[in-house]
Amino acid sequence: MDPPPLSKSAQKKAARAARFAEQKLLRRAKEKEAKKEKKRIRAERRAAGELDDDDEAEKAREKKKPRIQFGGQVIIDLGFDHLMSEKEVKSLCSQLAYTYSANRAASYPFSLLFTSLNGRSLQRLESLNDAGYKRWAKTEWWTEGYERLWNPLSDLTPNSIPQTEGVPSDASTMCAKDSIVYLTADSDEELSELKADETYIIGGIVDRNRFKNLCQTKAKGADVRTARLPIGKYLANFPTRKVLTVNQVFEILIKWAETKDWEVALNHVMPKRKFNAEGKHGRSKASADEEDDQGEDGTYGEEAAAERKISETEQSTSATLEESGDASPQQQGDSVEQQGADEA
Repeated sequence: MDPPPLSKSAQKKAARAARFAEQKLLRRAKEKEAKKEKKRIRAERRAAGELDDDDEAEKAREKKKPRIQFGGQVIIDLGFDHLMSEKEVKSLCSQLAYTYSANRAASYPFSLLFTSLNGRSLQRLESLNDAGYKRWAKTEWWTEGYERLWNPLSDLTPNSIPQTEGVPSDASTMCAKDSIVYLTADSDEELSELKADETYIIGGIVDRNRFKNLCQTKAKGADVRTARLPIGKYLANFPTRKVLTVNQVFEILIKWAETKDWEVALNHVMPKRKFNAEGKHGRSKASADEEDDQGEDGTYGEEAAAERKISETEQSTSATLEESGDASPQQQGDSVEQQGADEA
């Protein structure tokens, strides 16, 4: 029996997806050319004495400054895949790339664990840049939920996604339930400080505020303590509901670890458009960049942004590893594939 014919809308979406795939190589070539041109112009300015040596030296020092592990662990709970639309799943995967990138650049990075990686989120990450997420250094990925943190001997069968080298073992990841805090805007408790011996969970969901008390209810069902960021205390003129993206919440935690000041951390990360009660009139540069990535109807803006960010993340990782003498992302990818083969 022949499958039913596609609707006009489905045919248009399929055509757009095909065009997007065809243009992918062209986009990558343009990005490489733009980077080469930027390097060439910078080299010419340096040769002409237009670049300040002190600024260059300061940037080099910033790049090589020591990174001190904060000690705390942050978990991204991806157990909401079934509640999101296809577009929201794409947006979430973009946020995961920004989260990892922010942690790599942090002065006081956290240990990063992603749990409940299944379904469309897993499929989406696998499709981006040849499963580039598997080459994210010092990250851990579980197909199980975060309950495995305090119950490793439960009926759950350990089934982690293959990791890069240098990832913490299961034993070092385990923690007591009373040391875990699920961050949610719906909590009655306000977070006063971050502690190096605590684990903080961020709900990995993009829902446009459709689901109220979702993370609060999930945490309560698992008997896990909850807390909210002190946004209302330090940003009294914040007019919208205090719900942020995954990477924004994570960047606030990173900035607090660096400054120990909630006001500084919140003002550093919070998008300025959030303070505009009338809407998105004051768009950020990130918003403009996303629009530049959009197709003729804007459908694939987030898809292009996700691919670009994951590609940039891998290139940055490669440069850092080359400087330190560690294995390259490709070599790490080879070890990951070998590990998967050995386990099979």
